[in-house]
Amino acid sequence: MALEPVAVEEPTEPVREFFGLSWAPMEHFAQMLVEEGELRGLIGPRELPRLWSRHIVNSAAASLFLPDDSTVADIGSGAGFPGIVLAIMRPDLEMHLLEPMERRATWLRDVVEEVGLDNVTIQQVRAEELHKKKSFDVVTARAVAVMDKLARSSLPLVRGRGRLVALKGQKAAEEVESAKYVIRKLGGHDVSVERVAAIEGAEPTTVVVVEKR
Repeated sequence: MALEPVAVEEPTEPVREFFGLSWAPMEHFAQMLVEEGELRGLIGPRELPRLWSRHIVNSAAASLFLPDDSTVADIGSGAGFPGIVLAIMRPDLEMHLLEPMERRATWLRDVVEEVGLDNVTIQQVRAEELHKKKSFDVVTARAVAVMDKLARSSLPLVRGRGRLVALKGQKAAEEVESAKYVIRKLGGHDVSVERVAAIEGAEPTTVVVVEKR
């Protein structure tokens, strides 16, 4: 018996309006994921029916916490969440995508070239490899690690008075509580857990913001 084709989520009109001038490149990125994402081991077939709501719009929420013209490192960019989404939405940002896996780094390079993004640098490294070598205004991460482990890998990359912006799940507050001593030791001093609905009616995204001294 032939398998039924997986339904792909169609973006709503509010989604199109939300992305505005960045709609065309965002749609191009989404289409690349539909055509190649499962084949290249980036996303599972169950993710296609919620590609926009669960992944792209969810990633877009991080944009609200990124200052204008800032340098941003996205840890473990994987399929491009949130790094590619943010680079498309915010051409003012200098985006650095840190991805240790070769096949994922290759995918990110393909996206950057095909979509035509000139504000992105891709480095095939683990975040820890850049400690004491590079620093950024903001570090972002989505579904990379629990908060204490994420703090250890990311906060050393954040400049003074910069911030970590982490897209988390329902246990974000518990993770923050467990990680509070690690965060403090690494220079984090003001931690907030935000629930953000980037688009009216959309499922809110949980964002943990850690300010650094």
